[in-house]
Amino acid sequence: MMFAGFTFEESVSNYSDWVTFIENVDQYEKQQLEGLSAEQKLKKVVLHPSLYFDAEDVQALRQKAHTSHLHLFRAIRSAVMVMLSNPLYYLPPPKHVDFAAKWNEIYGNNLPPLAFYCLLCPEDKAALDFALEYMDRMAGYKNWLVENAPGDEVPLGHSLTGFATAFDFLYNSLENERRQKYLEKIWSVSEEMYEYSKVRSWGKQLLHNHQATNMLALLVGALVAGVDKGSQANIWKHTVVDVMEKTMFLLNHIVDGSLDEGVAYGSYTAKSITQYVFLAQRHFGINNLENNWLKMHFWFYYATLLPGFQRTVGVADSNYNWFYGPESQLVFLDKFIMKNGAGNWLAQQIRKHRPKDGPMVPSTAQRWSTLHTEFIWYAAEITPQPPPDYSTAKMHVFPNWGVVTYGAGLANSQTNTFVSFKSGKLGGRAVYDIVHFQPYAWIDGWRSFNPGHEHPDQNSFTFAPNGQVFVSEALYGPKLSHLNNVLVFAPSPTSQCNQPWEGQLGECAQWLKWIGDEVGDSTGEIITASQAGDMMFVSGEAVSAYTSAMKLKSVYRVLLLLNSQTLLVVDHIEKEEDSPVNSVSAFFHNLDIDFKYIPYKFKNKYNGAMMDVWDAHYKMFWFDHHGSSPVARIQEAEQAAEFKKRWTQFVNVTFPMKNTLTRIVYLFHGPYVNVSNCRLIDNAKSGFQISLSVNNTENTISVVTEYQDLKTRFDYLGFGGFAKVVHENKVTKFGLGTESVEKRIKNNRVVFPFGFKVNIVAGLILGVSLVILAFQWQFYISFSKMLRWILILVVTLWLIELVDVWSMCTQPICAKWSSDMTRLEHDEGNKARQLEGNPVVLPDVIITSLPASGAEILKQLFFNSSDFLYVRIPAPYLEIPETEFEIDSFVDPCEWKVSDVQNGHFRLIQGWLQSLVRGTKLHLQNIHLYEASRSKIAQHSATSKDKKKRSKKRESLSEQRSRARGSKEKDAEYIRELRRHLIYYPNARPVLSLSSGSWTLKLPFFQEILGPSMRALYVVRDPRAWIYSMLYKNKPSLYSLKNVPQHLTAMFKGEDGKGKCSLNEGYAFEYESLRKELSNSDSNAVSVLSYLWLANTAAALRINADLQATNYHLVKFEDIVNFPQKTAETIFAFLGIPLPPASLNQILFATSTSLFYLPYEGEISPSSIHAWKQNMPNEEIKRIEDICCSLMDHLGYQKFIK
Repeated sequence: MMFAGFTFEESVSNYSDWVTFIENVDQYEKQQLEGLSAEQKLKKVVLHPSLYFDAEDVQALRQKAHTSHLHLFRAIRSAVMVMLSNPLYYLPPPKHVDFAAKWNEIYGNNLPPLAFYCLLCPEDKAALDFALEYMDRMAGYKNWLVENAPGDEVPLGHSLTGFATAFDFLYNSLENERRQKYLEKIWSVSEEMYEYSKVRSWGKQLLHNHQATNMLALLVGALVAGVDKGSQANIWKHTVVDVMEKTMFLLNHIVDGSLDEGVAYGSYTAKSITQYVFLAQRHFGINNLENNWLKMHFWFYYATLLPGFQRTVGVADSNYNWFYGPESQLVFLDKFIMKNGAGNWLAQQIRKHRPKDGPMVPSTAQRWSTLHTEFIWYAAEITPQPPPDYSTAKMHVFPNWGVVTYGAGLANSQTNTFVSFKSGKLGGRAVYDIVHFQPYAWIDGWRSFNPGHEHPDQNSFTFAPNGQVFVSEALYGPKLSHLNNVLVFAPSPTSQCNQPWEGQLGECAQWLKWIGDEVGDSTGEIITASQAGDMMFVSGEAVSAYTSAMKLKSVYRVLLLLNSQTLLVVDHIEKEEDSPVNSVSAFFHNLDIDFKYIPYKFKNKYNGAMMDVWDAHYKMFWFDHHGSSPVARIQEAEQAAEFKKRWTQFVNVTFPMKNTLTRIVYLFHGPYVNVSNCRLIDNAKSGFQISLSVNNTENTISVVTEYQDLKTRFDYLGFGGFAKVVHENKVTKFGLGTESVEKRIKNNRVVFPFGFKVNIVAGLILGVSLVILAFQWQFYISFSKMLRWILILVVTLWLIELVDVWSMCTQPICAKWSSDMTRLEHDEGNKARQLEGNPVVLPDVIITSLPASGAEILKQLFFNSSDFLYVRIPAPYLEIPETEFEIDSFVDPCEWKVSDVQNGHFRLIQGWLQSLVRGTKLHLQNIHLYEASRSKIAQHSATSKDKKKRSKKRESLSEQRSRARGSKEKDAEYIRELRRHLIYYPNARPVLSLSSGSWTLKLPFFQEILGPSMRALYVVRDPRAWIYSMLYKNKPSLYSLKNVPQHLTAMFKGEDGKGKCSLNEGYAFEYESLRKELSNSDSNAVSVLSYLWLANTAAALRINADLQATNYHLVKFEDIVNFPQKTAETIFAFLGIPLPPASLNQILFATSTSLFYLPYEGEISPSSIHAWKQNMPNEEIKRIEDICCSLMDHLGYQKFIK
């Protein structure tokens, strides 16, 4: 499990760059806008259209309307024909009072496609007359506000955007009087919007649909009206650019392309963002097309689609799918960002499958509003094609949003099933962390955001087997926990509605109350999410989403999709001894009220509910760990939605919480499976086992509930994951894969049939009784002896009976014994695998590489984790002990072997390593931070002569002392942080990140000391990028800062030229080429570094080749940056642990956003790591390739210079 995400250690992200940008934004925009003004003076002859295209582009647009864009032109024409056929509905009302009496965004939204049609078809006079009447009425209103929403300028924003866009399109069809009248209206409304931006919350609340909508309106108004009146309009443009560039900067933190407001409102916000990005580039030259959020935003639409392309997951306030688009956004992404056809394909599928009636039909106020931008952006030359692996059900993780989906973006068919799970942080992970860690001075906590459209929905889920929604969200409505398929508890001392029940923080109002006691700290966390074939396992912890007054310790929910028809859900709830809570209630919703929930009972044992869909039965049932299965309440309820009422039906079941631990099992399944048995067979403190028989196949499901303890997971499951399923002859370890289980041949032959045994026992009893009587009559046996013999016989009979029961029993009473046997057999299998060289041990991670190879980026996979403790070596108080062999801080040619351990070499380092890895907590506790700090710092300063040097002015004695105290406190705090981490997570495994390249040749030595627990990650980098980083990334260069020439010269000192390696005869012969190069008078830095990379890498590959694959893994730095998710999953599989979504989020942030940088390296991104291609002289590249070509080819690095 991972926890909060920012760190300020060692330059994690370039926050200061953004601050610098903000400080210089005035100068930046002034230059841009002055250039714009000068350009417009030259082009003043033709003023409009200019917003999205120029006048000379109109003819090409008209040609496309009859060729490549014909399908979009037909959609636009159809919309206009509908408007013309019902002018009473679509024209703005003649009277302003009627216009202002209702939410009126429809009029601004429908105007651009109408005007665009008139531009494409100038011969259609009826349409033009309709458009002019439309605009005349709007221009005649005194204002465009809604009277019953006096504090909401969103309708005004829609009207301004639509009116100004239509004016730009129709400009050449307007006479001068209308031009002037319309222009004055645009000017006055833009000025009004600008004034509102100073005082309204949307002027400062970022990443919110209101702000994006209204800022885009102000920008469009400024661009259209500002052609003639530039000075005032430039202030408006400045305001918009300032806010929207902050928006784009924050969006770049969101690594999964999501928006916390959900898909419906996300489409609303994204509509404005895509238009802003286009207009900012076109008019100001501001390029946001490399923004990572835009690169990932496609998945926000694709991976949230239920089978059939009509309905989306309804996280947060939502209708059934989208408010705006998303076809326009998708074609934008394809043309400018992805360029692979996936956006065009998905837009095509959505348009093709749009429902013609029912609740999923787009609103008349929104359905046509983006047709014009879709037409303008559509790239017909990009052939529509689905994403890779389209036809198979896939799991998709949104690590920032806290959402997991399965089976999205598929056709509607019997086998295509959709599941979603939500457990995330308020505002999404990036916003939550920015609010709590405050890296930016211009962010004012939660006041800078507005997550009011979010729901109290941590640990909520949906299930749609065969595409038929069985459990759904309640969509847009009041923020009540019970409307979101999550748990509520009673009695709660802080209940605010539905007393005595209370759900999650922030509930009970129309909007989520995000500013209040504890609400701002409300979080859920997806603990794990893994797919294995047709199965999926996902779990989440939501205890932080509930008030602390209820004294809950854990609210852990797991979902196991066993097959396309069967979903197992288990709630694990722990509370404090003095918790006031004694009841828990679960809810399951369905909005398809045509199909009613009705009571149902499974095998006359467990209560449940059923939904009949055209004679296909979708069923659910439940029970707790005591076997109790209460009767549910099945209800219908009406709730307030956007501007109407929405009905929902739900199943509500309540369980008592008598003990501190409660576990509740729910099973949901479709009509095409036969569930014959479901029972809890183990209910241990650390986890549970369930036996579930589906289609005559028994599945044994094991789940760990002490998920933060890596040792407990290994002990309970045999690996570091969170769940496994044993079925038939296979075991599926979620996160690692499926293995075959050797079927043990059991001797089921019954030696004595039961009837024969009964007869024997009865005969024995009769015979013995007769003998005793005879003895007592003839030999006068004492009564005490008789009792002794009878006792012996009774015990013997009991043992016989016990053996018989064990050999024959098939009743539930035997389940516990059977499960123990199953676990025993599996443990024996684990022991067998240990003997075969696959030990089940906790991992001890070692990271090593040449300096400047980028290995530090792996910290993002391990820090803030309950499983790991990331430790830098060396660090203050964690210096490598001095021995007869001094470890060079840069690199050395000495390999340490297994024999060095066996022969007792380097005993001090052996002991130090054993202590640090095997007894990490004790090792850290034994560090005397204060008493030894002075000597440590002095020693550290003395041994740091080869580190980074800077020119400094002479400091006074007091300044020197103050700086020393600050450094001492920082060093001590680092050790305290490590100690605190181990207090919370005592079984966290150490991850030693070794900064010196010397360790790359010493992994066999580590292996012999640590044994089978060692997991070594050796990071290698393209030599051209490595040398470029050493020579050109910094001024002065890292080559100079690290004193590389001195290090290399000292390395070969000695009579035999092998330097200190002669101490143990461990000189790596690959270094001979480097030694010869150093003696060459014509050598230079490029050739020396090339030979160094070649020598160290070749030696490391040779030496480490003898290590087991379970102990050693080579990682290419380029793979981490270019394929972060795949590479991270591979690394964690090597460690025997599934990749946590929080770790995934951190590595994606580090590699994809250009907001993270490494020491001496700068920002990290797929483009930045190849900067050598543009900036390095070709002759130097060729020299590197000539020296390193053989090893480069072996590692997959292709030549650049042919």
